[in-house]
Amino acid sequence: MKKRMALLMGGALLATTVLSACGSNNEQNAAGGNTDAAKGNTNSPAVEDTAPLELSIAVHQAAEAPAKGNPMEQAIEKYTNTKLSFQWIPNSGYDEKINVMIASGELPKILKVSYVPNIISAMQADVFWELGPYLQDYKNLAAQPETYYDNIKVDGKLYGLPVFRNVGRAALQYRKDWFDESGLQVPKTLDDWYNVLKAVAEGDPDKNGKNDTYGFMLDKNYNQNVFSTLTRLSVMQGGPNKWGVDDQGNFTPEFMTPEFTDTLNLFRKLYAEKLINQDFAVTDSQTVDKAYEAGRVALRISGGNAQSMQSNLEKVVPTAVMDVVGLEGSAGIRVPAESGNAGILAIPKSSVQSEAELKRIMTFFDQLLDKEMVNLINKGIEGTHYTVEGDYTLPLDKDADAKEVKPYRDTLLQRGESYNMDKLMKQTELFEKNNKVVTENEKYVVTNPALTLISNTFTERGSELEQMITDAETKYIMGKLDEAGWNAEIEKWKQAGGSGLMEEYKEAYLRNKK
Repeated sequence: MKKRMALLMGGALLATTVLSACGSNNEQNAAGGNTDAAKGNTNSPAVEDTAPLELSIAVHQAAEAPAKGNPMEQAIEKYTNTKLSFQWIPNSGYDEKINVMIASGELPKILKVSYVPNIISAMQADVFWELGPYLQDYKNLAAQPETYYDNIKVDGKLYGLPVFRNVGRAALQYRKDWFDESGLQVPKTLDDWYNVLKAVAEGDPDKNGKNDTYGFMLDKNYNQNVFSTLTRLSVMQGGPNKWGVDDQGNFTPEFMTPEFTDTLNLFRKLYAEKLINQDFAVTDSQTVDKAYEAGRVALRISGGNAQSMQSNLEKVVPTAVMDVVGLEGSAGIRVPAESGNAGILAIPKSSVQSEAELKRIMTFFDQLLDKEMVNLINKGIEGTHYTVEGDYTLPLDKDADAKEVKPYRDTLLQRGESYNMDKLMKQTELFEKNNKVVTENEKYVVTNPALTLISNTFTERGSELEQMITDAETKYIMGKLDEAGWNAEIEKWKQAGGSGLMEEYKEAYLRNKK
């Protein structure tokens, strides 16, 4: 245990982004139904202790934290017979705060984490309860697809519950009005991408007489995590999702494949010709969001819903028209599979010391997937956030939804319209089209074969190794490295532990196959 915790503390600063739930979850907003949270639950497993369960929960704070004791919180407490105490931690300091909490042992009863090296170490060090053996006792938890659980297991064991999210979320959203007026086609090959981005950047599609439009914009996280633009485009061209593996179990990182190299060269060319934003290496995602919403950009690969972009865009450009299609490249429709979660809700052993209390918390989780809670967490309170109209529900106040409902929708367990939902929210044609693309993506996802493989090198140095490559990619795109320099960086990566990482993945992969 001491050895594990020493490794954990040493790896704390190496943690990459812990959460992605703060990104757009608009596809989850299609849920509907008449919330009846105040009636209490009669369907979940019975518990002997009838006193409210006191639950402290640490989660990320994407925007303004909801007020303590607000109506949403009260409704959840009444239905689940709990007394909730949320600790909303700002995104900017979440990684550091969670690492300190784990190292000190001062933990809430529920902690939202993600599948990164220091958290994996904590799971291996027995910091959290193993939940796998208990799932069968809870009807809602047991009913969810095994893939969601498999994608967060460590050494074959489940140490938390996923905050469910679609596996194939990414879609290509674009300005249909610009494309129609210019006679452009949605790009598929990398040559298509270059030609379209050049035409938009140089063609003044907004007709304002200024050179202020882009076909595509990048932010500083363009090559990181499951949202990597480089990964998405290279997968569309037939490349692997982060890692490729052959029949003999040999692992190859994406950046050593021809599809990825071709994609990298595309962006190097786009940068050299000023066809993408020149400050991408220091630009945050909010700045890019504002550029899209101001009507300055044509295409975006996003996990959010095109209707949200349309709604924001038409406030500035009333005539703008967005559309959405699947990620179809030269190799057909291929979508990098995501892990299927927006974080993991884990239960620390230091704060939950008895199995009886663990089971009460599992009952709470299971209740969140009851119909009444699914409707509440997705839509809010009837008469305040939505109203019922025939077979559908209609939103009443989108701003109130964003401030009062979305924090819980992004934080707690729910699967939107995919599970236990009646009376869907009435949505626009564009919203439904985006949802259909995301649903059909399940047939075209390309998995990451290394997603749940355990490697000591990754645990100890994974973030450092990744940083070496992402920095080199940026330098190469900006022309600060030539081809020889890029290849030299790959060799440095190998010598710094990359070769060992590849070998350890191979050993773990072959061991699992046996």
